[in-house]
Amino acid sequence: MAKGVIYLVGAGPGNPGLLTLRAKELIEKADTLVYDYLVHPTFLQFAGPNCESIYVGKKAGRHSVSQEEIERLLVNHAMQGKAVVRLKGGDPFIFGRGSEEVRALQKAGVDFEVVPGITAAIGASAYSGTPLTQRGVNATLVIVTGHEDPEKAESMIDWKSLPQENAAICIYMGVSKLPGIIDELLDAGFAQDTPIACVEWATMGHQRVCRGKLGTIVESVKSFKLQAPSIIIIGENAAMGEELSWFEKKPLQGRRLVVTRSQGQASELSQKLELLGAEVIGLPLIEISKSIDPETQKDVFDELGSYDWLVFSSPNGVRFFFEAFFETFNDIRSLGFIRIAAVGQSTAKEIEKFFVSVEVIPEEANADSLADALVETGSMDSAKVLVVAGNLGRETLYRRLDEARAIVDKFVVYKTEPTDLSDHPSAKMFREQGADAIIFTSSSGVKSFVDQVGSLKLEEGALHPKTISIGPITSASMQEQGMPVDLQAKEASLDSLVEGIIKRFGKGQ
Repeated sequence: MAKGVIYLVGAGPGNPGLLTLRAKELIEKADTLVYDYLVHPTFLQFAGPNCESIYVGKKAGRHSVSQEEIERLLVNHAMQGKAVVRLKGGDPFIFGRGSEEVRALQKAGVDFEVVPGITAAIGASAYSGTPLTQRGVNATLVIVTGHEDPEKAESMIDWKSLPQENAAICIYMGVSKLPGIIDELLDAGFAQDTPIACVEWATMGHQRVCRGKLGTIVESVKSFKLQAPSIIIIGENAAMGEELSWFEKKPLQGRRLVVTRSQGQASELSQKLELLGAEVIGLPLIEISKSIDPETQKDVFDELGSYDWLVFSSPNGVRFFFEAFFETFNDIRSLGFIRIAAVGQSTAKEIEKFFVSVEVIPEEANADSLADALVETGSMDSAKVLVVAGNLGRETLYRRLDEARAIVDKFVVYKTEPTDLSDHPSAKMFREQGADAIIFTSSSGVKSFVDQVGSLKLEEGALHPKTISIGPITSASMQEQGMPVDLQAKEASLDSLVEGIIKRFGKGQ
């Protein structure tokens, strides 16, 4: 068998939006994905269904796999003819031991490619408002490790040779040894009042920045309870953070929120929250997929011109209906003169993407309100109504329309199924770190969470989340399961949900 190829790929400093296009392309095509501790779980979702994901993370004091084992693993998978992505936090060649892995691949005669990533110093600089270079202030940048090989007899770092003026010094992995590092710098002649900024979890929603002076930073960091991973930036530019900071001003910066929608649905809500500065953990508690009986589809589309009303009960129904519609028809005008109703604003927006007008949208996004709005049109008596829904659609709407003497047909276009999160990387992150809040947007998501609560049990020290509901139906399901509802959106829509989250968890709240 022909040898495969190893791609050493930098995953960036942590924020999912900072992954390169080349990195995403390679992950999508990989046969094997070998990833580190600081790799965000979102990246793993780009991998194909047949990709084997292998965790080889190294955390302070806890190495799941030795460096030698990682190198053997890479070579073995390449020898099987596989395309292997070695996904490393930051950049592979900046304190990432990428060169060691490249040498092992060269020795084995394995082809490789190195894909750079945004290194932690660059991410910490940009997201803390601390420029690494500044015209008229400094033209030198020094990158230093604060964690050398513990087996070495002597340090390779000559602290006394580091420039004390007109320079910025970035120290990686130096939190645990910060007092000793500061002593070295002061002994080397650095001034006590030299500005310093310590950026914890740079670029992430729960990023924190501890700013101060060399002479007092050790005590400040102790009271701040600074933890790894952190980047330490020293020099005159480190004092500019208060002035140039932008990320810390976002209303949800510092908050970690869990989104429990299906993988396909979560992106819109996650993006809204991330733009506001939040870190989002995606727990896809349910899986939504297209599911249409071919005979039913043929019958519905053959008789489409005979329906008076086309009623959508969810955005998912809209997406899967029109996907099937355009498999049969090539012109939106094939809908004819049918009148259209949507359960709420989110569903209506999805319909309007196809340049179709929605005639009925109730004020409250639930089945009873939709039925009331349809009945109020005075057109239900003997009307032929097609309701597009999923396999778990409630019977309320059908019963109410039937009572109004409508002739109702149900068209199931998707199915909702629970997922297994026991080995999911996002579930691991949630167990380890917890969150400020967990957001539920469906009754099926609530049930799946309760069914899997054992595999989602928080570890000691993790932040226990508040619970958020998108609307009354989801809230009722939460209460039925004995779950508190700490916040419910005023309207059952993503915009209203996000507005409520800002009011409850935003800066100053």
